Amino acid sequence: MIYAEDLSPNDTAPTQLFADTFTASEGEAEGALIGDLVTNLLQDRTTDGTQVFTAADGGTLVAAVLFSPMPYSDDPRRVVLLSPMAVTTARHGEGIGQALITHALTTLRAQGAEVAITYGSPVFYGKTGFAPLTEAIAPAPQPLSFPHGWIGQSLTDAPLTPLKGTPSCVAALNDPQYW
Repeated sequence: MIYAEDLSPNDTAPTQLFADTFTASEGEAEGALIGDLVTNLLQDRTTDGTQVFTAADGGTLVAAVLFSPMPYSDDPRRVVLLSPMAVTTARHGEGIGQALITHALTTLRAQGAEVAITYGSPVFYGKTGFAPLTEAIAPAPQPLSFPHGWIGQSLTDAPLTPLKGTPSCVAALNDPQYW
């Protein structure tokens, strides 16, 4: 497995991976929605700080995860939001997603990220250190449809303490339909 950070500017493989994966698991409308989200995140990444991490096997893209800045207005810590994440359907259950997230978190930690948050399956993401959050610890930038999916972790040796202020996310994710 080869892990990489970033992509060439015109690489559309991650968009197709996300569209195909979410179509297979959630239906065509969700595949199109997440495909469009990834397109927008990839287009804006040079100005908003979104980072792309990929896993390839034999030259074929098998997984991708995006992390975007999510600053809190009154908190100096560097917070990143994991969203979205996909592993090609044929490779589910092989540990590729957890390995890619672990690789990405290690890289982000080395770059100075102090907190990682995501909105997803506590069971899946719990395998890489994410744990349930309350909005008292980490307010969300939009109202949460499934508050049990709001999870995070400290990327430092210190425990995660409440984040202060109002969070903001990148433009592509600042839409209630994703929350």
